Amino acid sequence: MAKVVTLTIDGREVSVPEGTTILDAARKIGINIPLFCYHPKMEPVGMCRMCLVDIGRPVIDRATGEALRNADGSPKIQFAPKLDTACTTPVSPGMVVVQDSAKVKAARKDVIEFLLTSHPLDCPVCDKGGECPLQNQTLAYGPGQSRFAFGDKFHMDKKVPLGELIYLDRERCIQCGRCVRFQKDIAADPVIAFYQRGRSTQIITCSEPGFDSYFSGNTTDICPVGALTTTDFRFGARPWELNAAASLCSHCAVGCNIIYNVRREVNSGGGMAIKRVMPRQNEAVNEIWICDKGRFGYHFVERKQRLTEPLIRYGDDLRPATWEEAYTLVAGRLQTAGDSLVTLAGGRLSNESLFNLKQLTEQRGGQAVLYSSMAGGDLAAQVGLGQGSNFAAMGKGSAILVAACDLEEEAPIWWLRVKQAAKRGATLIVVNPRPTKLDRFAAHTLRYAYGDEAQAIQAFIPGGAEPLSPAAQAFSQAENAVILMGSEGLGLPGSQALAQACARLLLATGHVGKPNNGLVGVWPAANTQGAWDMGFRPQPDLAGQLAGARCVLAAAADPAGDDPALGQALDAARFVVVQELFLTETARRADVVLPALAYTEMEGSYTSGERRVQRFYPAMPPLPGAQSDFAIAAQLGERLGLDLEGRAPSLVMARIAAAIPDYAGLSFARLSETAPQWPVMGRADMAYGGDAYDNHQGLGVQLAPAAPVPDSKPPDFKPLGFPKTLRVSPATVPEGSLLAVPVTRLYDRGQTLEGNHILQQRLAKTALHLHPQQAARLGLSADDRVTFTLEGLEYEAPVMLDSSAPLGVALVPRSVGLPVFGPVVINHINILREEVA
Repeated sequence: MAKVVTLTIDGREVSVPEGTTILDAARKIGINIPLFCYHPKMEPVGMCRMCLVDIGRPVIDRATGEALRNADGSPKIQFAPKLDTACTTPVSPGMVVVQDSAKVKAARKDVIEFLLTSHPLDCPVCDKGGECPLQNQTLAYGPGQSRFAFGDKFHMDKKVPLGELIYLDRERCIQCGRCVRFQKDIAADPVIAFYQRGRSTQIITCSEPGFDSYFSGNTTDICPVGALTTTDFRFGARPWELNAAASLCSHCAVGCNIIYNVRREVNSGGGMAIKRVMPRQNEAVNEIWICDKGRFGYHFVERKQRLTEPLIRYGDDLRPATWEEAYTLVAGRLQTAGDSLVTLAGGRLSNESLFNLKQLTEQRGGQAVLYSSMAGGDLAAQVGLGQGSNFAAMGKGSAILVAACDLEEEAPIWWLRVKQAAKRGATLIVVNPRPTKLDRFAAHTLRYAYGDEAQAIQAFIPGGAEPLSPAAQAFSQAENAVILMGSEGLGLPGSQALAQACARLLLATGHVGKPNNGLVGVWPAANTQGAWDMGFRPQPDLAGQLAGARCVLAAAADPAGDDPALGQALDAARFVVVQELFLTETARRADVVLPALAYTEMEGSYTSGERRVQRFYPAMPPLPGAQSDFAIAAQLGERLGLDLEGRAPSLVMARIAAAIPDYAGLSFARLSETAPQWPVMGRADMAYGGDAYDNHQGLGVQLAPAAPVPDSKPPDFKPLGFPKTLRVSPATVPEGSLLAVPVTRLYDRGQTLEGNHILQQRLAKTALHLHPQQAARLGLSADDRVTFTLEGLEYEAPVMLDSSAPLGVALVPRSVGLPVFGPVVINHINILREEVA
């Protein structure tokens, strides 16, 4: 435990852990020392000099080592001849700090006056106006007037694109270095830098494409002036015009806490519009960061293609209908379907919608199927993270094993937090068939052939004939250990085998049932874990189930758009109902289409990969004509004589708490509870932490895993009907063919990103990613277009060279038009050459 140091600041005594800076110690007792360059998430550099304070220290007798005392018995204090920066000076016993003297105030005035000599006086039109630390601190500490001539101001370019997502106003930049330091130290993407010197110093991008980072938007949050702005918010609104609605990011399993800033405006026909997405502090989840997909990926809810009325098929056409007509027709088909009902649900639905759909399906005798190519949610419920877990608490003595996962692409904020844990001393072990960006921070990196995922993890389990590798020993001997399990190259059978191996390893080493230990599923959707908890399960023969169903009810799932074989299976089903936001390929084949609300237009809860249940709130009014998924299920149930709750998500949560043991005691009120967090990121002092919102709407509740106590007998895991082993490796691929494996790209082409004008240039392209040597063996070059067959169907795509791809393997990004959901052989690869006239 850290030694406690007691000091005095402005006559007030405070005790803080050794190593705390004066600036942070002052905040502990409500004294806010002004600053610009300092940020509590980064190492201090003392660049701006705004936090200058007068520091005195006890005078020590060199002979005795004791503090000298005044006549009244008080310690004799000697002040330094110059002021010191509070952000870089650690506290020491008996220190006396004065930050409110005339000397200090004069220094602050000089610093601000100097900053304003090169700063434009464009506050009335600046995007940062209303939440600008420079503006606020100029009013609080500035001189009121300048001794410098206005005409001598140094002018620079005011709209410089650092990339297509971030603009720089060089005149406004005060060279605090926050953005550069964030990209270098936090994001590990040093893609922007200082250039030139003196008054010509400026920020530039040093990557192609410009500002090539998944975390670029965070720099606009921590910029203390209006120098950095996002493309979608620049000149879009003023901060005081915006309302704040607490929500969660819906793009991956991390569960980042966010705020939607909304307002009513002419461009939306007088309706409400989302103007920007901001981080909301949750130190156990995303701290104060979000990735650019979460920041810019909300535009799908505003697309004009949203469904606004039910559709019923008449022959080859889908025609508008009333909700009553649609409900009556669907309820009648559900009545006759009996146990031949298949409900197919995606992981972006809320817990409340999933629960109602499961109850509807179960009470009709049907099957609740999770639309996912990743298994293991049942095992995560048994050996998931213990309550009280937090990656920020992991360092020396901890081990983190990342298996079959390109973490930055699959869950960027976890990538940040795992990387930071490794920098604090945690033993990071990366087990993956190809190199990823996380390798550079790993203490141990292990490779395996695609198809050997489970075997690679089983080699970590103590007790076998083979001696444990250094990586396995480090994991076994760690005080705390976490496994993050991804979906790199995996389909359902391989994913299930990997999950079982991970669960057995955790149980065998005793890393279950306690904080900072357990299994984390890096799921492809925000609420995949919640879907498992509500009773949905993926199925190995989905096409067969769909084709043989009397009624298919699909919600937030587009199987026909992902795989032509599943589209054919849907065509064979007798009756298809789709609950969706858009007229997807699956919806086009449906007999009835029911328009659903986006999660931004309703409230509910998600369960993250850490099994943290969190609440989100409506940011926008409900889209006229659409209904929430939980209410649709309840309305159908009512017509079938079933007792389903459709009035409010909070009432559905009460039923979840009563029906599902892991969720016992949960309520929306409990999910809304908060607690003090450090550092304090209140918007009352945006200079300190930036524009991130403090959290008044709930920190969520982490569920307790059902794992047995350490050293008990491991449970008998059921394989869900999948093969016990799956070994498909390049060695088994015929000569001249390739093993295609699915990989995740953050900017995929799923429904929630397709058509996004902000991220259009960054979206993953349909392509076969081949190692340059592999391409050369096949006589292929970059951008060559080839035809090939996948499971009997012919496709066409360009070739992209990728040195991370193993030989004999083609990496295929998910959700980009090629139906690769697990290891599959590519045959008959032919290059397309233009005919010469």
